[in-house]
Amino acid sequence: MEKHHEPLKASSDVLLSDTFTLVPSEGLLLSLQLTKTELQVHSQPSGHHAPTSTRLFLTDCIGCRTFKGKDPADIGGYFTVVFYPLMMGKGSTAYRQRVSRTFRAGTFQGRDQNMQVARTWVQTIQQLADQQGEPYFLPTSPHFLVLVNPHGGTGKALELFQKHVIPILMEADVHFTLLVTERPNQARELVRDQDLSRWDAIVVMSGDGLIFEVVNGLMERPDWMVAIKKPLAILPGGSGNALAASVNHYSGQQQVMGTKLLINCSFVLCKGQPQPLDIVSLTTLSEKRIYSFLSLAWGFISDVDIESEKYRFMGSIRFSFGTLVRLTALRTYRGRLSYVKDSTLSKTKDLDTITNNPSSDNKCPVIQTDGVVKEELEDSLLVPLGQPVPSHWTVVQEDEFVLVLALYQSHLGADLYTAPMVQNLGEGNIHLFYATSRISRGSLLKLFLSMEKGTHMDTEIAHLVHVPVKAFRIEPLQNTGIMTVDGEVIPCEPIQGQIHRGLGCCISAPSKT
Repeated sequence: MEKHHEPLKASSDVLLSDTFTLVPSEGLLLSLQLTKTELQVHSQPSGHHAPTSTRLFLTDCIGCRTFKGKDPADIGGYFTVVFYPLMMGKGSTAYRQRVSRTFRAGTFQGRDQNMQVARTWVQTIQQLADQQGEPYFLPTSPHFLVLVNPHGGTGKALELFQKHVIPILMEADVHFTLLVTERPNQARELVRDQDLSRWDAIVVMSGDGLIFEVVNGLMERPDWMVAIKKPLAILPGGSGNALAASVNHYSGQQQVMGTKLLINCSFVLCKGQPQPLDIVSLTTLSEKRIYSFLSLAWGFISDVDIESEKYRFMGSIRFSFGTLVRLTALRTYRGRLSYVKDSTLSKTKDLDTITNNPSSDNKCPVIQTDGVVKEELEDSLLVPLGQPVPSHWTVVQEDEFVLVLALYQSHLGADLYTAPMVQNLGEGNIHLFYATSRISRGSLLKLFLSMEKGTHMDTEIAHLVHVPVKAFRIEPLQNTGIMTVDGEVIPCEPIQGQIHRGLGCCISAPSKT
């Protein structure tokens, strides 16, 4: 939203133009002009007040509606338009803030004629707002399944959904079915067993753990190839909120936390579009198949994540506190780390190519078991864990590690901008970070302090290695230490994984910058 004290010049592409009264006000007359991209509001001179002009961009518009006045004698036709522009708050950070304007049409002597004027403006604004940005693949009034974990983070997810998200969904004419989870794996079982065709997307308000359940539940379905394409959406309601922070980043919005991040992500939910989401297929020594959308961690990072659970009441700051605690008693873990590099990595990512053919390298051989035919996702880069890695793989020579992290999104937490090189959900790369036992406590502290702004990649940190890969293998030599997938604890045992580019689908709003 931009304000000007001088009237804006009339544009040649003005589609609608008329005079209205601002509501509520004491008869303040406004001249409205609607172009293909913005609503221009010009105030007329009044008393000692100079005329002003405001530009409301349709890319920020989430909804508008018409209504009649409460007084039966009121012949006016009313309409309200709601925008969520990026505006500066306290400090130097911009985030989405609600701007609502209500106008009264009263040019004609009859209510029906004035209501028709209001309807014309609303219909045109809605049509133009829908045309902004990416092609719209979801219905105009979509129906979402919303899963809320009431115990995530500080335990206020349901309250935050009711207070902040529901009003936005109503303004955007979004319908939803709300399910508040009551136990672990409830969401996993629901998306695995239910008919999902009644919903246009599955929205998760929680930390990263609940969406981990959803992804794995979808992949357990007999029709997983279709189900995994059901658009997912994330609203931050936990402590980590890594995927929410990543989506916020990809949408061209500044790094924020708390309610600001929630409002930003709610806006993306209403205005964004389904985008390809990378999924990493993991296999353990016990032959368990796990599907991951975010990360695998072993060592320092997973220690902090899990051991800081006792500080959950602190919210996201628990991770910073846990980092300081763990630095006082640093651990090392013995194991073998192997990987195959990404030989196709380039600085320029072609999102259109990913969108048009997101799963060209996701092979699905037909497997027949007990007379039942089922297609399974093939990890073509991997060999069984009992066999040595292929000769073209790289094997790290050292075997004592402080941390190993495989990350496929930009953020590891709401304030951990760990992989700033990642620009969208479906780039098809695993960013492998590892630190050997020779890294100092000072270097680790420097790493985590600079990770908030992503500046750790600008300076060399001794004994910290980053390499983009397509597949990796971790083989702990002792079954000690905490290993996590998307923040969820798994047994510490040999594990390997391969990325499947654009296998899943998540609602985002790619930045145009």
